[in-house]
Amino acid sequence: MFQGFDAIPEVLRPITPSPRRERHHTHPHPRPTEPLVDCGVYVGGQRLPGTYGYASALDTVRQIQATGQEAFVWVGLHEPDETHMQGVADVFGLHPLAVEDAVHAHQRPKLERYDDTLFFVLKTVKYVPHDSVVLAREIVETGEIMIFVGNDFVVTVRHGDHSGLSEVRKRMDSSPEQLGLGPYAVMHAIADYVVDHYLAVTNLMEDDIDSIEVVAFAPGANIDVEPIYLLKREVVELRRCVVPLGVAFQRIQTENKDLISKEVRRYLRDVADHHSEAADHIASYDDMLTSLVQAALARVSMQQNNDMRKMAAWAGIIAVPTMVAAIYGMNFHFMPELNWEWSYPVVMALMAIACLILYFQFRKGHWL
Repeated sequence: MFQGFDAIPEVLRPITPSPRRERHHTHPHPRPTEPLVDCGVYVGGQRLPGTYGYASALDTVRQIQATGQEAFVWVGLHEPDETHMQGVADVFGLHPLAVEDAVHAHQRPKLERYDDTLFFVLKTVKYVPHDSVVLAREIVETGEIMIFVGNDFVVTVRHGDHSGLSEVRKRMDSSPEQLGLGPYAVMHAIADYVVDHYLAVTNLMEDDIDSIEVVAFAPGANIDVEPIYLLKREVVELRRCVVPLGVAFQRIQTENKDLISKEVRRYLRDVADHHSEAADHIASYDDMLTSLVQAALARVSMQQNNDMRKMAAWAGIIAVPTMVAAIYGMNFHFMPELNWEWSYPVVMALMAIACLILYFQFRKGHWL
């Protein structure tokens, strides 16, 4: 049991780095921005006060564990480069393949195991507010969170501006019982946070799809196919983020029982249920948008057919005076009507009557 901060030996207590050690910005060559967001040591479900580096945090944890207490370190990184990530890998013994994935990102959701370390990749999503789907250029913004989980550490690597985990860390810091379950409880909290956002985004996208559906099936409305294609593209992107995660949750329950405690696996099963709900929503949206695309294309095709019928009807009407004019424009000398006094008005009247008869016939057949 955690005996309080006073029980920790003096040598294990955190030491705040001196200002001289923090002055890395004075390096003569440009260097990447420090990717370290937070680094905390947790003992018995409570965070030790103070500031730590990677190595000092892990050393503190292992010395505390030597006293018989449960402890782990939680390191948070944001878009580290290869140099920073290699430093973390050297401290925590991370596999080079997983480190490469964490640096370059753009990975599918997955779960991989390297000895006693799990590498969990999650895709994050954010709904982009907009006044109208017609005016929107993007509806869903994506990011990534990579989680390295070992017996005494958790390393989270984030890519994207919206993938912050400050809310998760605050919630976990206020829940010693949950943190007391160990580093895999942190993995559960992050997965739960990400999957909750899946549900929130799918619920917001439902409103967009409903608005497009109303327009698509409104009588007499001119539908624009572009917003439907935009929603279809965003749903496909959302499906790529969400659906592959189901395999990872399944592997957690079946292949990693020796690493993850039964209690944490129970919590992860609940997250898997929420994930299945979000995946079902996305599948239904995909089918619905496919139907809307087909309906829109059918409506466009019907409109084109109506336009072609109108053009054919007017062409048929114009063909009558064109034929008569062509006959009398052949300039033959012996034509019986050429010398008749009433030839012109009679021919004009006959052409007008024929055109009117055709016009009303086409109107009756709904061609005009």
